[in-house]
Amino acid sequence: MISDKIKKAGIVGAGGAGFPTHIKASSKAKILVANAAECEPLIHKDFELILNYADRVVNGMLLMMESISAEKGIIGIKEKNEEAIVALNKVLNKNDKISLHLLDDIYPAGDEYVLVYECTGKLIPIGGIPLDIGVVVTNIETLYNISLSNDDVPVTEKFLSVSGAVKRPLSFFAPIGISFEDVIKVAGDVTVHDFAIFVGGVMMGELTFDTSKIVTKTTSGLIILPKEHKIVRRKNQLDKDYKRIGKSACDQCSYCTELCPRYLLGHHVQPHKVMRSLVFTKSGEDFWSEFSFSCSSCGLCTLSSCPEDLFPREICSMSKIKMQNEQKKIEKKFQIKVHPLYKSRQTPIKRLMKKLDLEKYNTKNPFIKCDYNPVSVVISLKQGVGGFSTPIVDVGQKVVKGELIAKVPEDKLGANQHSSINGFVKRVNKEFIEIYHSNKY
Repeated sequence: MISDKIKKAGIVGAGGAGFPTHIKASSKAKILVANAAECEPLIHKDFELILNYADRVVNGMLLMMESISAEKGIIGIKEKNEEAIVALNKVLNKNDKISLHLLDDIYPAGDEYVLVYECTGKLIPIGGIPLDIGVVVTNIETLYNISLSNDDVPVTEKFLSVSGAVKRPLSFFAPIGISFEDVIKVAGDVTVHDFAIFVGGVMMGELTFDTSKIVTKTTSGLIILPKEHKIVRRKNQLDKDYKRIGKSACDQCSYCTELCPRYLLGHHVQPHKVMRSLVFTKSGEDFWSEFSFSCSSCGLCTLSSCPEDLFPREICSMSKIKMQNEQKKIEKKFQIKVHPLYKSRQTPIKRLMKKLDLEKYNTKNPFIKCDYNPVSVVISLKQGVGGFSTPIVDVGQKVVKGELIAKVPEDKLGANQHSSINGFVKRVNKEFIEIYHSNKY
């Protein structure tokens, strides 16, 4: 079965939280939507992957459609990506099972709720998932990996986009487990003295200054920016600052709500009301609001919509965590209806990049074939949704690239892990396996 091969290969969603793909492949749905929207500014990895491996992407999509018994496949891709569209059409030829849906260049076109509505006209219910309306959504790189798994090739590499303040912006296949420092070396080093790293994007990604962090199966790209860049400064605030500033300065203009992508789809996301809840508590600590429940944390309200540069996204995230910890639930039976100004209130990527002062970094990230051999790799035993996989190798053991080194228990959610280089096992614990390159050990 296709799902068995996917599980054996250790495939997880390559563009999000890392949900084990074999679980999705075991479900049943009428429509498979491939997410090629790639809406994070400065990341172009899906474009490059399609441009160079459209045959693999389409093959993976057909395999996934077969696995879930889908009647139709839709690839959501931005109309501006003309070269990638041409590459897909060449492979698709007269295939009537898969069609392309051309998207506007807006943010966040890749949000699951937005993408599904744009491609199918269907609305995911509050608190729901695409499967609730007969849809499965899969990332482009995940489809590429599914195609490889059918040839018994496991996931040992991550297709990365590296951009921003580097000498050679590029996309390449990085061995899983290499450090960010190694990735930056492949990109020719940085062009600034003090820098910060956005992992996965400036909007929804993680900010770090630690170059020893490692590449995992869910690392979509690294964006290097000067440490003094305004996005870095805003993202590097403390939680207490978010609350203090919001409590004192929010004037309830409601722009954060009126331009929220989920609100425009009819969901009850109203960040301005979540911000209002700060004012009603003395400390600003005891707050929660059902109006944050369906927030996607896209960051548009914080980095674009708010005229006072406040932090509604961060407050919504704290609110959701507090609700989860206190096991508070909301009524999910609201009827949702698309806002009549849905189209006119969408945020164009060009406008967003101009506001964020990212235009000078908006270069192509061409795919470069390079056989970079790191001194060592650190393979995390938890790379996505689920628990830790169990090591099946010992210290000193020789391993080869693609060899299974950790296995997910049969009754647990998670993914198998494989060695990404030829080498020797140096360290093994419950969280990771460190492997040194055979020529450098």
